[in-house]
Amino acid sequence: MIYLILSIICSVTVGVLLKLAKRYHINIIQAITWNYLFAIFLSVVFFKPDFTRISYQNFSPVYLGLGILLPSIFIFLGLSVRNAGLARTDIAQRLSLFISLCAAYFIFRENFDRYKEVGVVFGFAAIIFTMYRKSDRTSGKKSWFYLLLVFMGFGTIDILFKMVSQITIIPYTTSLFIIYLIAFILSSLYVLYLLFTKKTRLQLINFICGCILGFFNFGNILFYLKAHQAMASNPSTVFAAMNIGVIITGSLIGIFIFREKLSKWNYLGLVLAVVSIILITLSKIYAV
Repeated sequence: MIYLILSIICSVTVGVLLKLAKRYHINIIQAITWNYLFAIFLSVVFFKPDFTRISYQNFSPVYLGLGILLPSIFIFLGLSVRNAGLARTDIAQRLSLFISLCAAYFIFRENFDRYKEVGVVFGFAAIIFTMYRKSDRTSGKKSWFYLLLVFMGFGTIDILFKMVSQITIIPYTTSLFIIYLIAFILSSLYVLYLLFTKKTRLQLINFICGCILGFFNFGNILFYLKAHQAMASNPSTVFAAMNIGVIITGSLIGIFIFREKLSKWNYLGLVLAVVSIILITLSKIYAV
C-alpha cells in the first residue's frame, strides 16, 4: 500500500501545481513539455534504462498511445482545474475508476469477491455525491467538456499503464523512458508550432515549473506502476484505492487551502469514499 500512498501524494501535488499555474501566469503547455524532459532525465539517472532492449520488434503500440495521451490529458487537466476547480477535476479524473474496473473485469478477467463488489457500489455512490453541485447548470458548458475529457482520458491511461506493467520483454523502467521520450517529442513539436504561428516566447519560469511538475509526475507514474506490479492479481484494488484516495485528498485540499465550497451531499460522498476504500482493501486480505 505504500506505493499507492506515494502515488496519491504525487498525483494530488500535480493538481495543486496546475491550480497555482493560473495564479502565477505559467504557460501550461511549455511547463508540460519541460516536465517530460525532466522525467526523462530522472529515469536515466535513477533507473538506467536498458537501451539494448529497445528495438522496432519490441516496440508496443501501447507506448505510442501513452506518449500521445499523457501530454494531451495534461493540457485538458490544466484547463479543467482552471475552469471547474481542483476538487471537481480530481473527482472527474477519478470517476474514470469505473472505466478501469470494467477493464479489470472484462479485459484482465479478474474475479470480484463480495467485499470488492460492495466497495465498488459504495465508491460509485461516493462519486455521484461528490460530483453534485447546485451551481452546475450555470457553470458553463466548457467546464463539463473538460471534465468529460479528463474522465475519458484518465480511464484509458489507467488501462494502458496496466498493459505496460504486463510487458516482460522490456523492463518497466525502460518502458517509462520510451513513453516519456515520445511524450516530450510530441509536446516539443507543439511548442515549436506555437512559437512560429502564435509568436509565443520561451520563458525560464516555465522551465523551472516544468521541472517541479516533472518530479511529481515522474513519482506518480513510477509508484502507480510499482503498485500494479506488487498487486498484479488485484488490478481493481489499485484502480479503486488510487482513484478514491485522490478524490478524498484533492477535495480536502480544495476545501481548506483553495476555499472551494462543498455541499452536505459532497461531504457524504467523501465518507462513502472512505468506506469504499476500506472494503476494497479488505478484499485483498479476505476471500468471501
